Amino acid sequence: MSLYLLPEPPVSATIGSVEALGAIDGWKAGQAAAGVARGDGVVATHGPRDVALPWASVTKLLTGLAMLVALEEGTVDLDEPAGPPGATLRHLLAHASGLPLDGEEPITEPGRRRIYSNTGIEVAARLLEERAEMPFADYFVHAVTRPLGLAGRLAGSPAHAYHGPLDDLLALGGELLAPTLVAAETLAEATTVQFPGLVGVLPGFGRIEANDWGLTFELRDAKSPHWTGSRNSPRTFGHFGRTGTFLWVDPDAGLACGVLTERPFGDWAKDAWPALSDAVLAEPGALPVVGEERPQ
Repeated sequence: MSLYLLPEPPVSATIGSVEALGAIDGWKAGQAAAGVARGDGVVATHGPRDVALPWASVTKLLTGLAMLVALEEGTVDLDEPAGPPGATLRHLLAHASGLPLDGEEPITEPGRRRIYSNTGIEVAARLLEERAEMPFADYFVHAVTRPLGLAGRLAGSPAHAYHGPLDDLLALGGELLAPTLVAAETLAEATTVQFPGLVGVLPGFGRIEANDWGLTFELRDAKSPHWTGSRNSPRTFGHFGRTGTFLWVDPDAGLACGVLTERPFGDWAKDAWPALSDAVLAEPGALPVVGEERPQ
């Protein structure tokens, strides 16, 4: 496993993404930081990189990565029974188990609807605890945060309780563009739609006929409206959080963009986030990689 080091961008950096990220200053979002990364380094940042803020549901991306490590180790299996009767670990991670947002009483049968569920992620983490014979928080450290050199910590639910700085968010984005902790094929499956065609509600955006999701990773596909930009490719994946946070990864552009703020998600974000994303992607070919390649 490799350590993903995030070098300081040079003072002379005046590329378009730097100017684009400055838009967060107008969001009235309190403490706010934004950045863009590629698989081999940081492209640009704006705001404090070392201030820890709550990630809310962006935490699920880290938890998902920990689950992928466990899958490759053989600690868990996607198709083993887990959660409500008839459900599997795959159902839990893909928000298709029938569990509600919060609560362990299912509201439909597995595989019938896409119901966004914090409880589903928590139940999946408990399964990993049982199989690994250690607390999930400890496995999380050994599998993800320590290998990636992250500074934050999981302070509660594996669905929404990570606290960490922008540098952690960009390290995760770089890892998801050029994986070192799991095989590229494993990540590809996790970012491919699971149980295609399920109707569901995308939190904050309403009912979507094909609310596509991978294994904890939300998939942009053809969703509209969406919190990413119109320039993001359909292959874009990621997550946003109610504390005003997001991370998207666009494999076609070869870029990841993340934001941490103190302003809760609301209608303001539905305009501000896509605009920022489109500005970042306006001229991706002009964005140089800042810094070093990851050591092998």
